[in-house]
Amino acid sequence: MNQVTLADFHLTMQVMDNIDAGVVIIDKEYNVWAWNTFMQAYSGITTEQIMGKNLFDVVDDLPVDWLKNKIASTFKLRMRSFSCWEDRPSIFNFSNFSPVTAGSALMFQNMTLTPLKSLNGELSHICLTITDVSDIAKNKTHLRESNEQLTHLSMTDRLTQLYNRGHWEACLAEEFERCRKANIPSTLVMLDIDHFKKVNDTFGHVAGDGVIRKVSSLLRRTKRHSDIAGRYGGEEFGVILPGTSADLGLYFTERLRHRIEDASVAVDVRSINVTISIGVCEWAPWMPSYEKWLELSDSALYESKQNGRNQTTVYSRELCQEQDKELKAVSC
Repeated sequence: MNQVTLADFHLTMQVMDNIDAGVVIIDKEYNVWAWNTFMQAYSGITTEQIMGKNLFDVVDDLPVDWLKNKIASTFKLRMRSFSCWEDRPSIFNFSNFSPVTAGSALMFQNMTLTPLKSLNGELSHICLTITDVSDIAKNKTHLRESNEQLTHLSMTDRLTQLYNRGHWEACLAEEFERCRKANIPSTLVMLDIDHFKKVNDTFGHVAGDGVIRKVSSLLRRTKRHSDIAGRYGGEEFGVILPGTSADLGLYFTERLRHRIEDASVAVDVRSINVTISIGVCEWAPWMPSYEKWLELSDSALYESKQNGRNQTTVYSRELCQEQDKELKAVSC
């Protein structure tokens, strides 16, 4: 009987030492009872150095409090528990030597904690099984990054790196609903590069693209992180200023307008200087839709252009009434 038991133990030890995972058995005092070949190879700690000793005294850089809580929970619930690399990338600080996952210095690990019964049926030990999942982690991380990049590209204007019209207009619709439900201030800014067609006709479309990039760069540097800027079309841009009144929005637009007026774009040995015209409109409860909000901001922009360009006009109902009179006079 003893020979059978010894043979079984010998076979079990062979399996444990050749399995492609780390196997560690500890008792309730965290003393190590088993430390297989996988753990020796990656930790550099031999069985002679760790057997019978406290795991946390011998192995450095373990998440001590977290791991002790996991062990205590496993004993208390009397059932297996699990730790995924997505929640905690690693438990043991092992280097990654896999050629498949080259580039990642850290071995990503899953861990299973299995309570073990002694011969009298009491739970006395726990087996920690450490699995190298670096290849899975790398593939999943790469897929997530690729999806994030595709999402970014789908909503970004390539020339300006601002939001494209589709995504920016969706943001405007969301902001309109937020204002309507919470009755909070928000201001919409529409701006247009003055005489842009003349820039293209005089210097060419490559230079025109350079002007658009320059204006976009200054816009990104001037706006707040919470402001939402997009290229509405051609040389026209839109900026949503959440939580901002028209009066405060005017400070932003004038700062931007002066920066663009003072800037220049180098083309060969010449420099191009441009200005912008701006329309500003604060959200109001009587507006029926975000399209109306956009229309009113555009009407303020139109007024800036009509009055000589390179200026900001803030929308008012009086302005709208005056424009209606002009349109009726023209139609007559």
